Amino acid sequence: MTAKRMPLYGWYGDDFTGSTDTLATLAERGFRALLFLRQPSEAQLAAAGPLDAIGIAGASRAMAPEAIRAELTEIGRFFAGQGVKLMHYKCCSTFDSAPDIGSIGAAVAALKPLFPNPLVAILGGQPNLGRFCLFGNLFAAGGDGTVHRIDRHPTMSRHPVTPMAEADLRRHLAAQGLTDIGLVDYRAYADGSITQAALPSGKPAVLFDVSTEADLSAIGGLLATALENAPMLAVGASSVARAFATGHGKAAVVPPAPDATHRGTGPVLALVGSLSPVTRAQVEAARGYAMLPVEAGRLLADESYAAALRSAALSQLAQGDVMLVTEQPAGAPAAAGAVAEATGALLAAIIAEARLGRLVVAGGDTSTMAIRSLPLWGLSYRGPCVPGAPLCRAHSGDARLDGLEIVLKGGQMGPPGFFNNEARA
Repeated sequence: MTAKRMPLYGWYGDDFTGSTDTLATLAERGFRALLFLRQPSEAQLAAAGPLDAIGIAGASRAMAPEAIRAELTEIGRFFAGQGVKLMHYKCCSTFDSAPDIGSIGAAVAALKPLFPNPLVAILGGQPNLGRFCLFGNLFAAGGDGTVHRIDRHPTMSRHPVTPMAEADLRRHLAAQGLTDIGLVDYRAYADGSITQAALPSGKPAVLFDVSTEADLSAIGGLLATALENAPMLAVGASSVARAFATGHGKAAVVPPAPDATHRGTGPVLALVGSLSPVTRAQVEAARGYAMLPVEAGRLLADESYAAALRSAALSQLAQGDVMLVTEQPAGAPAAAGAVAEATGALLAAIIAEARLGRLVVAGGDTSTMAIRSLPLWGLSYRGPCVPGAPLCRAHSGDARLDGLEIVLKGGQMGPPGFFNNEARA
């Protein structure tokens, strides 16, 4: 009888863009990792082969608490049944969430009973993406590199769905039901290591400051020791994976970027749903794309408008690269979830007839709904693109889509010339 594989690491991403960043983090450190787009079937697990790390890309960032609890209770049982040592609830590196939508507290409540280790580790910050946590307060770099306290960040403090009004992550998460969080600030591992004695006693969860990559090494050593007791739940961005890897002696070995001549034959289709100023500046700088603006209100209300956009995109794709761009709303934005779902349906209708060389999607909710609309079952790591947005390979039962190169980019990620350079490299 063949022994059941026991993956070391499991992660559930609250959206698809961040899920691919964790995939890249693990793959670049030598873990056999695959990101499933839904809870996998036995056939899909068999097709994936032996894995050290299993991920499931989710949409909890846009879900109500009851929906989060229902989804994560089921998915948590799956991961526990697979025997994962560390269960990572992968949230956005900016922790944008709220009591009524995307609640991290609801996610912890659903997952914690399935992973009995007394330590629930929360890692604030991911330095390689310009995210830092000091004395429990979160900071993030803006598009020009200036670092802002998260509640004063020019984009995240004004997020259209989950604006960040509190920088202290303990207070932010307490409003979501995750109360009495202990803190281990960066001074505890200033010498490069940390022991169990540094953990505050009697706390149901502990927040760890992260200000440098060296902090993650120290935290990783502590996690490796704590995991000897029982499977553990951890919360945070891909910094959790970076810490876990260092605790297991795995250093990043980034492969060279894939040779562009090996890219699938066909044009690039870019779908831009993010309203972030960073992404909008990248769109302004883009050259060589046929630009097709998308009016969100009309897309939601008029089927003939969606059909006309599909026809225009197919016509332009026959000639070269195409970019679909959701227009900035004049007033309050339309329902973000409904718009993301509608743009996903539009993408599916286009791809049903087009043969692409690469698909690029910008925007967290847009990426989630767009990729979920396609007949794909998984993503594996293909190579680097930009920090936080790797190049992935699609896995599908549809031969036209199996092997398609995909980049899912969050609104804050990438340099000004992203669509001209990295998106096409």
